[in-house]
Amino acid sequence: MAVDIFKDPLFTPREVSVYLQIPRSTVYQWLHDGSRGDAPLVHHVEIGRRGAASVPFAALIEAFVLRALRNELGFTKRQISDTVADVRETFGTDFALASKRIATDGIDIFIHHADDEFARVGDHQILIRDVVGDYLRYITWDDKGEYAARLKLRGFGDDASVVVDPKFAWGQPVIERNKVPIRAVIDLWAAGEPLTVVADEYGLSIPEAEEICRVGLKRAA
Repeated sequence: MAVDIFKDPLFTPREVSVYLQIPRSTVYQWLHDGSRGDAPLVHHVEIGRRGAASVPFAALIEAFVLRALRNELGFTKRQISDTVADVRETFGTDFALASKRIATDGIDIFIHHADDEFARVGDHQILIRDVVGDYLRYITWDDKGEYAARLKLRGFGDDASVVVDPKFAWGQPVIERNKVPIRAVIDLWAAGEPLTVVADEYGLSIPEAEEICRVGLKRAA
């Protein structure tokens, strides 16, 4: 059954916090903080069960992009909210931060209108230029649409590429090349098996298994 990236709850707020390395209190604030009375910048699904998954994949991407714009690039909440409102009105999508419409050069935020056309938020000045935020290299976009299809998790080194892809393991992090859930790798090692056995069991190299266990356990702590 295909996952609905907008409606199917795949992650708990705690998992979002762990995967994206965002304080849990910040995640909860983003999920429930409306933008000037509109939909929140980061969506969630009303579940009604404490501790249950409530965050769809598109909202995970929203949180990732919001973290990059707010915490790493230093854009104000008003700048981001204005951008989101503009994208929502112009393109008719609530999930503005999960779409490839938003880009930045680190100084201004731009809205992507056409192949080579970006309009600066605020004055809508049209610029024909390369405007790509560094954070975008972690996102793989859907070939048939404008939304994210896969997110590479930062923090894992060159030895292990770990992604969140809703087509595999119901959105839980998997090793990119063979789609093995990293939880299975970590659990086997935590049960006392040596890394050589763990690596052989899941077709990994020793450095790959070591990196997954080291970073995975650190994030889960």
